[in-house]
Amino acid sequence: MALGFPLFRSAAMVVLSRRHRRRALAAALISDAVFPLAITGGTAAVPDVTAQLPGAPALGPWIVVAYNGMFAAALLLAGAVADRVARSRFFAAGTLVVATTGMLSALAPDLPTLVALRALAGVGAAMCASGGSSLVLAVYPPEDRRRVYGYAGAVLGSSLALGPVVGQALMAIGGWPLVFAVPGALAGLAALATVGLPGLRSPELPGRFDLAGAVLFGTLVAAVVTALGLGFGTGVPWWGPTGLVVLAAVAALGLVRVERRAPLPAIPLDLLRIPAYRAYAVATGALMGMLVVGLTALPQLGSSQGVGPAGTAVMLSLLTVPSTVLPLLASRLARRRARQLVTTGLFACAAAAGVLQVLSQPLVLLLAAGVCGLCLGLTEGVPDGQALAYVPSDRGGSGAALFSTARMSLETCTLAAATGMMTALGPASGLAVAGAVCLTAGLVVRRTVPRHEPCEPPEPREPGASRAPQGGGCQV
Repeated sequence: MALGFPLFRSAAMVVLSRRHRRRALAAALISDAVFPLAITGGTAAVPDVTAQLPGAPALGPWIVVAYNGMFAAALLLAGAVADRVARSRFFAAGTLVVATTGMLSALAPDLPTLVALRALAGVGAAMCASGGSSLVLAVYPPEDRRRVYGYAGAVLGSSLALGPVVGQALMAIGGWPLVFAVPGALAGLAALATVGLPGLRSPELPGRFDLAGAVLFGTLVAAVVTALGLGFGTGVPWWGPTGLVVLAAVAALGLVRVERRAPLPAIPLDLLRIPAYRAYAVATGALMGMLVVGLTALPQLGSSQGVGPAGTAVMLSLLTVPSTVLPLLASRLARRRARQLVTTGLFACAAAAGVLQVLSQPLVLLLAAGVCGLCLGLTEGVPDGQALAYVPSDRGGSGAALFSTARMSLETCTLAAATGMMTALGPASGLAVAGAVCLTAGLVVRRTVPRHEPCEPPEPREPGASRAPQGGGCQV
């Protein structure tokens, strides 16, 4: 997400009263709080859910993987639909999906049902993210949006930091069902906040959307995530992941062919030809992958070492709280040392994951969590801002949307691959996967991003200009 909301396009302004604008913003911010809580809370609940509900224990991690995977797969299509229908109604529909699946998840009779509900909740979350973005862009003028995105960033960071603690507290109060019911109730509040708002349908409908491209991209992400999560371990028939890999390859080939011919492609492939933009997308996906894998693997490693609930809460706080308190410092450091900041964070996360392959004592776990948390906090939002500095100013919306989709896709694939490894080899192997991704991303950034970067977006392209802008603006 770019500054809290994934920006899909510049919506036409709709004049509303201040009260209605505040209600629209409140609804979007409440839904922003639900997304990190749904991930971190669901992650914290996996051991208890797996132990208490009937079903194969290997399905436990899919409570998180299915949610993330369907969110990433549905994001592009949801964004296009949000711009073509009544924005407030579409957003409300997404929040109702999240609310309903949250309540039903609390009553799930078995693991397969819970995983299916979580997958549907991921689709609802994609509707909320895209609908909330389109809603806010439609009612707030450009001069107010930076402040609005600041609010969104604060809510997301706080929800992410407090998510593990809130999840543990909810389980202590009412067991794992509360972990799903409370985010569902919050989503219901977001839906109520939209009651009485106008539909906010754009008077000028966007051009024809590349539906085939969006569907093929969603199929590709879903197939890759499922194949990585299944792996080729014991008890998994070979034809399952193999068939999914073939499906992903077919979807990828079809996607490239469709996007090259589409007049308005769902995925602006020319932006991916910008080396630094591509490198920073990989970097932020790797960092978020380390976070979500750490939220799963570190408590499991702690449990094997006799770490109790209090110690687990401290460990998860070390991992997440820096993302709330350090972004302001990160933005200042990034003015002159963004490339070094990102590469150092990636390499340090990889090193911490490597240490945990040979040492797993409680003190080492706390230090590793602290190192990763510090790196995550000091790079929060930095790759996003640096990547968009390479995008022409007239394409900021599509650049942010593609960046968010790429980040979420890599994050989800990392989690799925780590899940497969943890099922076969234990929690430390999941951190090895996330560490390897961070190491690769660090090398990509170091090799690809120039030492002197643009601090402003390049000017809009002239007709007939190259489709692969190389950046512009001042140098730092």
